[in-house]
Amino acid sequence: MTTPLFLLRCVQLGLSMADLELLSIGLINDMYCESMNDSYSYAVLGDQAAMDAF
Repeated sequence: MTTPLFLLRCVQLGLSMADLELLSIGLINDMYCESMNDSYSYAVLGDQAAMDAF
């Protein structure tokens, strides 16, 4: 990963320069990957009954 790509991902996540002092590169990459899942529509969503059965 290049520095410009890393900084682009930080901007896309809305991170400030102060946030970068507290977060690792790996954590920021994980946050970016998980943010891509936010727009995915799952066919079946679990509810409380499913969690109780689990």
